[in-house]
Amino acid sequence: MGTSIHRVTYGPVPSRRLGRSLGIDLVPLKTCSYDCVYCQLGPSRQRRIRRISFRKPQAVAQAVVQALEKKGRVDVLTLSGSGEPTLDRHMGETIRLLKRLLDLPVAVITNGSLLYRRDVREEILAADLVLPSLDGWTEAMFQRINRPHPSLRLEAILEGLVALRKEFKGEIWLEVLLVHGINDDPADMPGLLEWLERIRPDRVQLNTVTRPPAEPWVKAPSLQRMGELKRFLGAGAEIVASFRGLSERASLSDLEERVAETVMRRPLSAEDLGSLFGLDLARARELLEGMASRHQWRAENIQGRIYYRNQGSRPEPEEPSP
Repeated sequence: MGTSIHRVTYGPVPSRRLGRSLGIDLVPLKTCSYDCVYCQLGPSRQRRIRRISFRKPQAVAQAVVQALEKKGRVDVLTLSGSGEPTLDRHMGETIRLLKRLLDLPVAVITNGSLLYRRDVREEILAADLVLPSLDGWTEAMFQRINRPHPSLRLEAILEGLVALRKEFKGEIWLEVLLVHGINDDPADMPGLLEWLERIRPDRVQLNTVTRPPAEPWVKAPSLQRMGELKRFLGAGAEIVASFRGLSERASLSDLEERVAETVMRRPLSAEDLGSLFGLDLARARELLEGMASRHQWRAENIQGRIYYRNQGSRPEPEEPSP
C-alpha cells in the first residue's frame, strides 16, 4: 500500500508551542497507548503498546520533501499528529533520515508512555527536541485523565522520563495539561514538583483544553488557577500562549486543501485559520462555514470559540510488519 503526501504530512499548522510546524503522521489516526479524556481527536477505539512498522522511512521522507516544495517555509518538522509516534518501530530511522536530508530541526511530541523502554529512548535521541506529557503524577490522576493501556505502569513511565533526561542532549519541554477538578489542585503540586526535580525538563509548559475534547465534561481551569500553579512551579514553568506567528498568503485552492488536511486530524477554528494564512476573521469564518457545509464537518463551541471537526474520520488500517 502506497504512502501519499496527504496521509503522512499536514500543515504547516499554527502550533502554540512550536510556531509553524509541518506535522508528520507516523501512525494511523487514533493509534495510541492512551485514551485521554481531553484528546481533540476524540476517543481511542483501541489502545495499543506493541510497536510495528506503520510507515517506511523512505516514503515518509519523500512525502516531507514534496510537502516542503509545495507549502513553503516551516520552523520545525514535528512527529505527532494523529497518534503516538513512538509506536512506529521505524521512528528512529525516520528521524535520522530527515536530519540527513533536510536542514530543519525535528521535534517529537509524545505522551511518554513508552520511554521506559531503552530502544524507544535510543531512537528518540536523534531528535532535536522532545515534548513529552505528564498529566498525572498519581495513579488516580493518571487513570482518570489518560486512561492508559492496562499493561502500562505510572512508576515505570515516570522513571522513563528521568532516564531520558540523563541520555538526551537536546531540549525537553514537558507539557502538563491541566483539567479542572482532576489535576489542578494546588495541594497536589508538591508531588509534581518532586518529579520535576528529577526529570529536570528545560521547560514546563502548562496547557489546558482549548479545542473540543473527547469527553464533553472536560473543562479547563480558570486563568487565575493556572497562574497560581505556574507561580508555585517556579521560573521554569510557563503557560502556553496562543499562536501568534507570521502569516502567509495562499491561493484559494491550496488554502482549502490545507484546511481540509488539518481538519481531518484536529478541530480548527477561524481564529487559527486567520493567524496562519493572514485572513481577517470574517473571511476565515466564511471559508470554514462553507467548507463545513460541503464536507459535513461538525461545529463545536468551546469557551466561546467555534471549532470545526471532521465527523467522518476513521482510523486507517494498519500496515503489516515486514
